[in-house]
Amino acid sequence: MNTSSESPDDYRGSYPRASRELHDWHALAPAAEAVEPTLPIVDPHHHLFGTSSDSLHYRVDDLQADLAGGHNVIGTVYMEAYEAGWRTTGPQPLRPVGEVERIVALTRSPLDTVHGSCRVAAGIVASADLCLGNAVTQVIDAEIEAAQGRLRGVRHHAATDAGTIGRFIKNPPRPRLLGEAAFRQGFAQLSGYGLTFDAWIYHTQLDELIELADSFPDTTIVLDHVGTVIGVAEYRPRREEVLAYWRARMRALAERPNVRVKIGGMGMPVFGFGFERKPRPASAEELAQAWKPFIETSIETFGTGRCMFESNFPVDKQSCSYTELWNAFKLATTSLTKDERSDLFYRTACRTYRLPDLEAEGDRWLSLDSKE
Repeated sequence: MNTSSESPDDYRGSYPRASRELHDWHALAPAAEAVEPTLPIVDPHHHLFGTSSDSLHYRVDDLQADLAGGHNVIGTVYMEAYEAGWRTTGPQPLRPVGEVERIVALTRSPLDTVHGSCRVAAGIVASADLCLGNAVTQVIDAEIEAAQGRLRGVRHHAATDAGTIGRFIKNPPRPRLLGEAAFRQGFAQLSGYGLTFDAWIYHTQLDELIELADSFPDTTIVLDHVGTVIGVAEYRPRREEVLAYWRARMRALAERPNVRVKIGGMGMPVFGFGFERKPRPASAEELAQAWKPFIETSIETFGTGRCMFESNFPVDKQSCSYTELWNAFKLATTSLTKDERSDLFYRTACRTYRLPDLEAEGDRWLSLDSKE
């Protein structure tokens, strides 16, 4: 799980490199070409935030540059993050609506790629405070209107840790938030809207998510970043124990049919691979080898019909380029069937986030490949 020899105190959070420094670091790597360039991809998890003057940012222009790497990304799902675009005035619960308004304004037109176009934010997962209980419906109604037909889900930050990692979390959630009565009252509103819930938690909280899935079997829950397995700080010396715990909980979670898994986020420093400390970004081969246990376990326990690859950009950019990330996922799945890979690269994302037009477009690309 860990490929470096840093001390437990060396973890510096999700962004050890600021955006400008990250750009210079990526320039040190040899140019990568997309393998299997026409394989259709729907990226179900990325962010857009900040401006060029901010130390941390990822703008539409930055995404456009990453898409230029050659993969056939036909669409994306935008994931809320960092209160980007939140309203600065008005009732606090409604302030996240500003992020939805911002994303819709930024992504009215598709981005051009070498293969055609990419529908950025074809689906939107917005922030909403589910601890508002029944009153969260006012927020959801406003976000539905702002999204202009694109709202597909809600995320309420729940990742928390009592140790070293917790010190890097801004406004850390309360422990066992997923079990609180007010949170669950708000969560209960999602099924009526047909919205998913994206769960960003650490592996130590998987039991809580199992309980939540059992309590709301009619609501689709998407586990972000394969459960964000901590491999740094005090968890580093216990990596085998941590992996065994994670595998067991993933098997239990897979017994809940309403749960889906995003395979990605493994480029985050918290996983403990240490790629962010290397002289240059990781290659696809390095990534595929390091990430193999997480990819294989997720697929074996949930099946490809309930798993989807994600970029988690720009957070995972701390380890690798967008091109090499998708190359790694392709290299790691060469033994799978065409249909299984289609699930992982676009179909599960499209079905989870209700994007039938993108699924049809992906199928069209596959049929074209079959005729060649």
